[in-house]
Amino acid sequence: MSKCNGWTNAATWRVQLEVFSGLDAREAVDRMTAPEVAAWASAYARSIVFEKADGLARAWALDFLSDVNWNEIAEHLIDAAQEDAA
Repeated sequence: MSKCNGWTNAATWRVQLEVFSGLDAREAVDRMTAPEVAAWASAYARSIVFEKADGLARAWALDFLSDVNWNEIAEHLIDAAQEDAA
C-alpha cells in the first residue's frame, strides 16, 4: 500500500479523519504508553463498528480496520493531547 495524505495508507488516514479527528482524547490517552493508546484506539474504532454495523457491513468494516496503522494513530493522539495540554 502507498501513503495517503501523509499517513501510512488510506485506511489509517480515513480512520484518523472519520473517527478521531475532533475527538478530545486527552483523558483517554493521559498516562498511557503508546502501545496502550494504540490498543485503546483500535478497541474504540471497533466498538463503533459493532454499534453501527452488522452482517456483511460489519465484516467489511472490521477487515478495513485490520489495515490501519494503530501505532501511527496513537502517536498522533498523544501529540494532539500534549499540544492541547500546553
